[in-house]
Amino acid sequence: MRVLIVEDEIMARQSLARALTQHFPDLHIVGTTGSVRETVGWLRTPGNVADVIFMDVELSDGDCFEIFRQIDVTARVIMTTAYDSYAVRAFEVNSIDYLLKPIDPAALRRAVERCRAGGAATDTARLLEAVAPPRGHKQRYVVRFNDRIVPVKTADIAYFYSEEKNTYLVTVDNNRYVMDLSLDILSEELDERNFFRISRNCIVSMQAIASVVKYLGNRLKIIARPHPDFEMVVSRSRVDDFLRWLEGEE
Repeated sequence: MRVLIVEDEIMARQSLARALTQHFPDLHIVGTTGSVRETVGWLRTPGNVADVIFMDVELSDGDCFEIFRQIDVTARVIMTTAYDSYAVRAFEVNSIDYLLKPIDPAALRRAVERCRAGGAATDTARLLEAVAPPRGHKQRYVVRFNDRIVPVKTADIAYFYSEEKNTYLVTVDNNRYVMDLSLDILSEELDERNFFRISRNCIVSMQAIASVVKYLGNRLKIIARPHPDFEMVVSRSRVDDFLRWLEGEE
């Protein structure tokens, strides 16, 4: 069987590849990818074919469910996850196998044997219906801080901002992390009831707003908690929409 490994952590990718090669000589690893974009590109490339995909849930540029939104995946998919219990439940219901990290050798053998036994390919529509969170309502982001991977709930986020081609996430307790996603993508994923894009360079959460004052040029300035290192100004074209959002109007 031809295997594609989708995993953004190099050590985890190498460990899985080593285990597959050592214990299952009939499996042939035909490719490895580490992001949504890279995976979609690989699957769309003529000649690239995989019978089985080992797919991490959280990738460098978003969750793996975005892959299924962009392309019809015809291979059987085995998910790998450290904490996504919702995925585990859905995969059980849909007869899609899963591996909890760190991957147990017995569980890996079970997954491979299920693939060898045949069965239908991943039902993309059912998978998305069962496990993919609605677009625009992201529940959590995975960020990197030095050598650590840190899950951050959207409920704990004060604001996002971009500066010098980098995107930053700031939490309510004033921790700051660099992100791989752009503000354009974040705008599509966040719950618009709780987050508002006040300008090209900033998205703010409702809970971070302490007060709002008038600013130059008929704009508004937000006094935010925690205090930002920049002036948090609502652009002129967004003032009316911002005030309606602040008042809770649809």
